[in-house]
Amino acid sequence: MKVLAELREKRNSLAVEMRSLLDNNKDKWNKELQAKYDEFDNALQDVDHQIKSTQRMMDLDAEAKFGIGEGNPTPKQENKVQALYSKWLRHGDKAITAEEWTAIRNTMSTTTGSEGGFTVQTDVSSTLIDAMKSYSGLRSSGLCEIIRTEKGNELSFATSDGTAEEGEIVAENGAATDEDASFGSISIPVYKFSSKVVTIPIELLQDSSVDVEAMVRNRIAQRLGRITERKFTVGTGTSEPRGLVTAATVGVTAATGNAAAVTYDHLVDLEHSVDPAYRNNTCAFMFNDLTLRYIRKIKDTQGRPIFVPGYETGVPGGAPDTLMGRAIVINQFMADLGANAKPIGFGDLFHYKIRDVMAMELFRFTDSAYTKKGQVGFLAWARHGGNYVDVGGGFKVYQNSAT
Repeated sequence: MKVLAELREKRNSLAVEMRSLLDNNKDKWNKELQAKYDEFDNALQDVDHQIKSTQRMMDLDAEAKFGIGEGNPTPKQENKVQALYSKWLRHGDKAITAEEWTAIRNTMSTTTGSEGGFTVQTDVSSTLIDAMKSYSGLRSSGLCEIIRTEKGNELSFATSDGTAEEGEIVAENGAATDEDASFGSISIPVYKFSSKVVTIPIELLQDSSVDVEAMVRNRIAQRLGRITERKFTVGTGTSEPRGLVTAATVGVTAATGNAAAVTYDHLVDLEHSVDPAYRNNTCAFMFNDLTLRYIRKIKDTQGRPIFVPGYETGVPGGAPDTLMGRAIVINQFMADLGANAKPIGFGDLFHYKIRDVMAMELFRFTDSAYTKKGQVGFLAWARHGGNYVDVGGGFKVYQNSAT
């Protein structure tokens, strides 16, 4: 932990130096300053690599200690609900008494149950959904609105595009002109997602030192987090959520010769393709990590890098990574730079609504298909929806040229 803390402190120091170098030399950027910036940037990337490697080693040590396949286990919860949940995970339905089943159902978000299933209580479901943030860009950005409902009934939002409407000057005794506002609605239906079956060796379930709850939760969160984030990003809207990129209009189409490139001018044009009414604190650029690597090398008209590294992210007084002064959301399901691709988005993310239905159900399998392998299977069913509910063009994308 000490090594990791020292590395993070070193990274923060480098990021602050880079920000200061840019802020203090806005009108006098030159080759010497660029060389100094590049030196800082190279050192920053080296430290980032060391942080990732150190963190990975710590995770592996934790996995070896607790005997799990992936992820740093979370300490077991002491409350009664969590204890019953863990007991069911290890030993199944028959290990839960009638009184305990009553306690479980009293804390469920639904009263529906079935043989071999465990309808996850609201607090357990919330913990699982929170764990899914590690595998997603939109959900973890903090900029989208997340709606949690107990049931999956239809949920609609009224829409009205008034961006082209304006008032008028009327002469004395003149009559005002009629201009009715048009209204519509956009719904957020929910869809059933499967974690696929997670198989756990019986030996681990019998070992009291293993945090089975964390083991199952981490793997389910990983799988559901990835599939939902993919659909929230590029889902077609037919039999699945409508993704943000699918809902967005093209703000900038690159000219021929930019099939795998983006320029500073393109990014400026993309930012200004979104109406100023939307360019607020929930606006951000969104792209994947490979595109970020490309953008880190782009310079503004003064020759200065347009990417500014963050430091102490999430800490009061800290600052996140920014691009042209705007927040950045790294979403690995955004396309890479390439012919006709839509690799970069910009706009107001608050109007993308993620919907979680809390009635999540987990099944435990001990039939012959698993028993003969010395395993127990776990399968989670969850219902989620997502849609962009603005119709005024609050989020737009950059599209590469065909050639």
